[in-house]
Amino acid sequence: MLVLLAGIFVVHIATVIMLFVCTIANVWVVSNAGNASVGLWNNCTNTLCNGTLSYAHEDALKTVQAFMILSIIFSAISLLVFVFQLFTMEKGNRFFLSGATMLVCWLCVLVGVSIYTNRYANDYNTYYRSEDHHGYSYILAWICFCFSFIIGVLYLVLRKK
Repeated sequence: MLVLLAGIFVVHIATVIMLFVCTIANVWVVSNAGNASVGLWNNCTNTLCNGTLSYAHEDALKTVQAFMILSIIFSAISLLVFVFQLFTMEKGNRFFLSGATMLVCWLCVLVGVSIYTNRYANDYNTYYRSEDHHGYSYILAWICFCFSFIIGVLYLVLRKK
């Protein structure tokens, strides 16, 4: 049981770090030439990230930014609540609060990445050329989506022994 809790704790920390990286890094879409990338905050060309996004004023992008920031906050809160519950909760109880907070993080990642996928990351939009591809930040966001769901469900199922 201790090994399982330690494993979940390590995966949770990795998820928080990956959420930070995918939200901060400007590599959501990359050109095939490799000299340009676009993130949630800046447009980078030849390793210079000083170009503002042409669609920075759109509500959809602001919504994606907000939900990705909320997912980081809820994931960090869930981690702190888990550590608090680990040391204060009686034996036999479940980690309901940690699991519920992590599932809220999961929903925030789902909403943020889904809006980005629908609005900006498909082949039928006016923002990117068809030869562009998804960057590591976009892929990390979907990995965090999976990890946060698994961690949230495991927190709801596990009992402290």
